[in-house]
Amino acid sequence: MFALPLDDGAQLRPLEPWQAPEFLAHMERARPTVDPWIPWATRSTDLMTALTVLQGYADGQAKDGARIYGIWLDGVLVGGVMFTQFDAALGVCEIGCWLESAGEGRGLVHRASRLLIDWAFRERGMSRVEWRTTPANKRSVAAARRLGMSRDGVLRQQFPYRGVRQDTEIWSVLAEEWDG
Repeated sequence: MFALPLDDGAQLRPLEPWQAPEFLAHMERARPTVDPWIPWATRSTDLMTALTVLQGYADGQAKDGARIYGIWLDGVLVGGVMFTQFDAALGVCEIGCWLESAGEGRGLVHRASRLLIDWAFRERGMSRVEWRTTPANKRSVAAARRLGMSRDGVLRQQFPYRGVRQDTEIWSVLAEEWDG
């Protein structure tokens, strides 16, 4: 297993199915801040559903697709970043993130996201990295801007959340724009 330092006391590591109990405990702490933005936060309510989420990412990684990484702060899982979509043949992937309040304000998501983007471009030869969020998620919009992404547009009323159709903003950075 690898661990990449993000700052003093913070690491980025793979988040795997065997860590479902730790992931579930983290989701219980994180749910108030991430539930509106991360679809699987709503579904990770017991050990089996937490395991299902992590197994889905493990299966995706085995197929060279979606994959997930945790952010640990002083040994405690406080958030993570993931490739929600990864299409090597097309050269396009999408990254996402989440963070509980204990990890906020340290730039952890920014540094972790930069590592994923850099890997996608330099190691995998991707052409485009996307970031999708609802316009209401101001922290996510700000994160995309800090990463140097451009706003491509809005998919209006693209998905339902608790009975209300939500817009999706699409942000992206291209390989030739990435300053790594």
